[in-house]
Amino acid sequence: MGKRKKLYPKAEDELDSLKQEVAEDLNLDDDIEKREWENMTTREVGKIGGNMVKKMIKFAEKEMDERDGKIDKED
Repeated sequence: MGKRKKLYPKAEDELDSLKQEVAEDLNLDDDIEKREWENMTTREVGKIGGNMVKKMIKFAEKEMDERDGKIDKED
């Protein structure tokens, strides 16, 4: 299966940083270092992904609150 085209390629490094931050928060960073990403269980990777989504939602909610609920920037 092919990879999905990224809407914002510049954000890739930031998403990788967030992934590593979440892995550290969950104390999975040592496991990743020892086993590499390819050898992590689906459960471990899912836990990291789920927590990334939680952090991104929290970020989006804060941004929306600061913009009075507006998502798009006004021109």
